[in-house]
Amino acid sequence: MEVSLIDKMGTDLSVVNAARVSYAKTKEVFDDKDEKLIKYLAEHEHWSPFAHASMQFRIKAPVFVARQLVKHQVGLVWNEVSRRYVDDAPEFYAPEVWRGRPKNSKQGSAGEVHTDGEYYHRYINGCRVYYSLLLNEGVAPEQARMVLPQSMMTEWYWSGTVYAFARVCNLRCKPDTQKETQDVANQIHALADEAFPYCWKYLRKV
Repeated sequence: MEVSLIDKMGTDLSVVNAARVSYAKTKEVFDDKDEKLIKYLAEHEHWSPFAHASMQFRIKAPVFVARQLVKHQVGLVWNEVSRRYVDDAPEFYAPEVWRGRPKNSKQGSAGEVHTDGEYYHRYINGCRVYYSLLLNEGVAPEQARMVLPQSMMTEWYWSGTVYAFARVCNLRCKPDTQKETQDVANQIHALADEAFPYCWKYLRKV
């Protein structure tokens, strides 16, 4: 799984200037007072200034991870590779470890399960072969794609405000999040922390 920061708009200073415009004030250099203002804005839930700073990511992950993350809609936009148009050989995710089903919960995982992963590899190879066969027989990609499993890798552009991505990470970086989704969220966290260190410091509820 891969996450890249493609572009960003604004800085920590952009956020404080957006807040200070109410008083017709603008600053050129970020200082300690600006950090205190960002902290105040975050703690008192004044979210609109944080909407003036944004990030754009390109992400590669399994379909089942993408379907969890696309549920986050507020302040975010999403454009994904479409198998209606793309019919190259699919790539599949294979876990290094198979996790167990927890005894006292309907979701999540617990511990490690020792299983023969060879069956999984046979299955995805079969999907790959059958998908190729359908295409070779002239079946439209939009229909042939139905034989591809959720472990297929997909890619998308994900853009949004620094506040919106903080909300994503506040939920998806938690230990009880599915590991694969958590891995993507942790990469977003690291890149956002570098791009907007002060905003991220106070928006993230670590």
